Amino acid sequence: MTADAERSPHLPVLEIKPDHSDLPDVDVVREIVINAARDACLDRFALRDRSVKDDGSVVTETDHRVQTFISSELIERWPHLGFMGEEMEHGEQAEIASEKSAAFWALDPLDGTTNFTMNFPFYGISLGLIVDGQVCLGVVYDPVRDECFSASRGKGASLNGTPLHTPDIDIPMRRCIASVDYKRLVSQLAERLVRYPPFGSQRNLGSCVLEWCWLAAGRIQLYLHGGQRMWDYAAGSLILAEAGGVFTTIRGTPLDCRRFTKRSVVGALNPDLHAQWLDWIQENDERLSV
Repeated sequence: MTADAERSPHLPVLEIKPDHSDLPDVDVVREIVINAARDACLDRFALRDRSVKDDGSVVTETDHRVQTFISSELIERWPHLGFMGEEMEHGEQAEIASEKSAAFWALDPLDGTTNFTMNFPFYGISLGLIVDGQVCLGVVYDPVRDECFSASRGKGASLNGTPLHTPDIDIPMRRCIASVDYKRLVSQLAERLVRYPPFGSQRNLGSCVLEWCWLAAGRIQLYLHGGQRMWDYAAGSLILAEAGGVFTTIRGTPLDCRRFTKRSVVGALNPDLHAQWLDWIQENDERLSV
């Protein structure tokens, strides 16, 4: 049996041109994501019923509604592309991610579900297109502020259709606002960040897909997260990179979509800030000390 014959029917091989000119139109993808949010009334505030998944994360009927809406639209328009959604079974997700030459969408239908259920206005939808382990297209939508961040590899990032660039500012790390997700860090590193913060101020608002985009827009200047899934970082990482930001894992390795396991994230507005931020983290993470 050939390798192609063994491939899952969800996971076709897609030959992408070097200039990515044959990718789906990002404007069409943006429209699909925005329409899904409007269909689910994500801009309306109310306390919501929720349930808890086996991994401890929160899920609502709205998560499933958004995922069904978007997956149906994507499959109808681009049936040759595979699909992975956060609300799918773990085994099916892992199968999709294991196909090294596959082209598939990675969707988080509602990142910040706890915020959504508790009427805290910080949550969003994230959709990325992954080809051969690289994110080639990404869209993140904030329905509360009606802000749609998007990017295509090699073609830049945008916010509501206007080009988006990280601010060209010379700011010392000690004056930066850092978004730090403490609960997924090892306790020793989290304690040192609290006791000896190298930044000016800290935030954590509960939606990593929006935090990626707020970094790209310069609203925060540093980012640290201890463990994100592929659908958490796919679209946002491309948007940040195309806007001019920099990111790696805590160990300084590239963050791509060739692994399905949770990945740490260290991000910054520019290379200089990232180098300073990463050096401080590695010096204060006892797992990395020699």
